[in-house]
Amino acid sequence: MTFWYIILGVHGVLLCLVIVNALYWPPVTRRAGEKGAGSLSVLIPARNEENNIDHAIAGALESSQNLLEILVYDDHSTDHTAERIRAWQERDARIRLIPPGPLPEGWYGKPFACAALAEQARGDWLLFIDADARLQPNAADRMLMEAQQRRVTFLSCWPKLAMHGFWEKVFMPMLNFTVFTLFPAPLSLSRSQPSLGLAHGACILTERAAYERIGGHRLVRTELFEDTALARAWRAAALQSLCLDGRDAVSVRMYDSLPAIWRGFQKIVYPAFRRPSNFWLFLLFHFALFLLPFFVLAAQLALGHAALAVGTIVGMILLSRAVQAWRFKYPFWSVLLHPLAESGLIGVALVSWYRYRFGKGVSWKGRAYREDAT
Repeated sequence: MTFWYIILGVHGVLLCLVIVNALYWPPVTRRAGEKGAGSLSVLIPARNEENNIDHAIAGALESSQNLLEILVYDDHSTDHTAERIRAWQERDARIRLIPPGPLPEGWYGKPFACAALAEQARGDWLLFIDADARLQPNAADRMLMEAQQRRVTFLSCWPKLAMHGFWEKVFMPMLNFTVFTLFPAPLSLSRSQPSLGLAHGACILTERAAYERIGGHRLVRTELFEDTALARAWRAAALQSLCLDGRDAVSVRMYDSLPAIWRGFQKIVYPAFRRPSNFWLFLLFHFALFLLPFFVLAAQLALGHAALAVGTIVGMILLSRAVQAWRFKYPFWSVLLHPLAESGLIGVALVSWYRYRFGKGVSWKGRAYREDAT
């Protein structure tokens, strides 16, 4: 019983952190009609994105009065991505297709695509967005104003997760749950430690001069989790990086089906940890704190035993999920399916570990990644 009271105390701390994040993590400014100083290059790496690239470019065109150019890197696509970019290029001189070069040894695909785009860019500020990101009107101007007012040279906007299908609404909230039950987002605004660096690769704004000075994406050329790695490298170089709630500025539908969610999470879960020991601690933490109490509660109730401590823990887990559902605008019914979502997270994490360490590697868009290969 002492064990469960210890777990209860831990959940009390975690619930407080969830509430603090929900109440005090600031969004990007909503000021209309204002814009920061300097020209802007929007940079979009695209690999087999024929279903997304039109929306990404259309949103980028409406995102800034400072827009100098939109550069799209066709990362060896095998679909009609390049054709769609050329069609946009013919209509607007600010849009330019960057043809792919061979992927150098020692580089992963997305960091190399971003580095190649940055080399071609002419803007004072570089806005990297994923091809599945949807910028809201004036969003880039708001980001630029925010970055300059806060005096940071790296600003990432954590996007709204667009979820349409049932399985998306069950599993995708776990992405934010794993981050914002542990990461003290408001604290990262006032502290400069590299460990408090956070970013979402769907939307990263950097000052070009600072990006070039520290080496840009070359610093994270072998990272599958390159966004947060870059934010932490920024801080390690004594530069200012910041991640804000960008749900009103940008949205992204990361995965559109259960198989896509399974493949996508395989790509990011195990590689997100620099040390295997941290990965196993993560799994133990999630199993013991966020899944095991549900099984224990069910067993205690079935046996007719008192379940006050464990029942309180389960209630606190569901309350944490409900607070995040309120903040991030998830359907509240998804909170009740937390045991299913948590089981899925642990399962995909184990598959990610096995495939990355011992199997054929984790695969994403036709490329395989393994621990012993770059």
